[in-house]
Amino acid sequence: MASALSTQQVPEPTARPLLSAAEIRQRYAGAFKPKPWIFWSDLVASAAVGWTAYVLAVFAPLGSVTHGLASVVAILGLMRGALFIHELAHLKRGAVRGFEVGWHLLIGIPLQLPSLMYVGSHHEHHRRAVFGTSQDPEYAPIARWSRLRLLRSLLDIAFVPLALPLRFSVLGPLSFAVPPLRRLLVARASTLVINPDYRRPMPTGEEARRWAIQEAAVAAFFWAYWGAVALGWAPLQWAVQYLIVTFGILVLNQLRTLAAHGYEHEGRELSTEEQLLDSINLSGMPLVTALLAPVGLRFHALHHFLPAIPYHALGGLHRQLSRELPGGSAYHRAERDGLVSALSDLWQDASGRRDT
Repeated sequence: MASALSTQQVPEPTARPLLSAAEIRQRYAGAFKPKPWIFWSDLVASAAVGWTAYVLAVFAPLGSVTHGLASVVAILGLMRGALFIHELAHLKRGAVRGFEVGWHLLIGIPLQLPSLMYVGSHHEHHRRAVFGTSQDPEYAPIARWSRLRLLRSLLDIAFVPLALPLRFSVLGPLSFAVPPLRRLLVARASTLVINPDYRRPMPTGEEARRWAIQEAAVAAFFWAYWGAVALGWAPLQWAVQYLIVTFGILVLNQLRTLAAHGYEHEGRELSTEEQLLDSINLSGMPLVTALLAPVGLRFHALHHFLPAIPYHALGGLHRQLSRELPGGSAYHRAERDGLVSALSDLWQDASGRRDT
């Protein structure tokens, strides 16, 4: 049986068009080992750049050039830090010791974005029987939407910077005393989703304990800040800048997400090769692409084929496979020339659709 990295063309005798996941694991075993020093240095640097720019923006005149530039740097730096949540979803427990706690302290708690929003549910997106179906939280047939509906999905992002504090710091604590509210929040407001029909099951056991700790930490940070504002110890501008930065992060991440797949399927189970072809590797303008799709997310097709590879090894393995595989392979067909190219393809697919 041909693998997902095969080609339908007849290869030359010396070509090697068939590469299974097992072969790649054997030949590039080193690529599957996370390097803690890279994880930590990258996270700390991203947080340092992002929060330094955030502070500069807070104390710059609103609307000034300094405020605008500092806000852009804060958005890019903190988005990179925030998207380590994707690595947390794939890291084996203890592979990078203390990393999840450190990520929460530097990024997750101050941005009101605990890892429970992604860790756990993201695995459903990678299950072969679930990918692209109504049970997949991170997939919807967006290519079959109208352009109006596509634009409306971007406008919905405007409410998320207010919704996160409301969910975790107001309704979250209340929900522990009101079981129906708790079930509703877990099912409908505890997952980063594309699919509006997805319902998150209630956490149990150790997972429920981890959720409670994360939610308590996020709520404590939120109310400590507003207490400091009430006492005159902290400026209100911090909250204004939070809305600006989180809105920027969410819009850019939504655009990146729309460029991660073709979103053409409507519910049936897909083969490995079909999943690969529906996923996208972004090339072209590597510096800009790395800023807009950071932490290895520009290699999304490769990630779906081999989800266990840590982000820092994806680029090297992508270049190896691109050189080794024949030009007509499914792997090469999963590539787009940058974020704009992938978004343009999705926009063209939505052309003329009447579904709103």
